[in-house]
Amino acid sequence: MGNLRRLVLDVLKPLEPSIVELVQLLAELEGVDGANISIYEIDRRVENAKITIEGHDLRYDEIARVIEENGGAIHSIDEVAAGRVLIEDVITPQD
Repeated sequence: MGNLRRLVLDVLKPLEPSIVELVQLLAELEGVDGANISIYEIDRRVENAKITIEGHDLRYDEIARVIEENGGAIHSIDEVAAGRVLIEDVITPQD
């Protein structure tokens, strides 16, 4: 199994480590070409974050391990892409 190209995760994380530190840890994983973390809500001790990771042959288990070892909890997988090319969402008449 393999060929995951993009993961978009909804994550609850503590304030430490910072998103700068966490994104660097994720970017160093094998197969990761890029990682992005956006904070969309901050509470007193936690942040709700959207983590987007792109690459080739991403390993979800390794990504989840890094997040969890740094105090984060994955709430949901909001997007996943696999295959030889990435397909971007398109607007359809039903949207």
